Amino acid sequence: MLGLIKFAIDKGKDLFDKKDDDATKAVAIRKEVEDLGLDEAVEDDFRVIVEGEKVKLEGKAPDQETKEKILLAAGNITGVAEVEDAMTASETTFYTVKSGDTLSKIARRYLGSARLYPEIFEANRPMLTHPDKIYPGQVLRIPGTKQG
Repeated sequence: MLGLIKFAIDKGKDLFDKKDDDATKAVAIRKEVEDLGLDEAVEDDFRVIVEGEKVKLEGKAPDQETKEKILLAAGNITGVAEVEDAMTASETTFYTVKSGDTLSKIARRYLGSARLYPEIFEANRPMLTHPDKIYPGQVLRIPGTKQG
């Protein structure tokens, strides 16, 4: 958890007026996260709470990088002075490929569905150039691990 991050209140993207109520500001910040495509990555429990110039973000992101991008997206808005990080991020797992493994098998085990193998492939680019080209002993990053 990063805690409290301070931002320049008079700098950033103009999304709302100072006279807007906190609920309206929260909706605008959530929409900004959605417009940036970051909302697709967070769990359904993602919440934006605005209290004056302070924004509190709650929920679970699939990884630390996405979480940090969401925090920055919320803070780099005119009128936001602080962002409180109450978010969590899924742990990244490192997996050593065994003989007979495929990305689909690994995805089924760690992500719950073989169809999610492209997530593992993308998380390991540019080291992986093709989903079928993995080898025993190779270490892969498994993002947003849900089970193991």
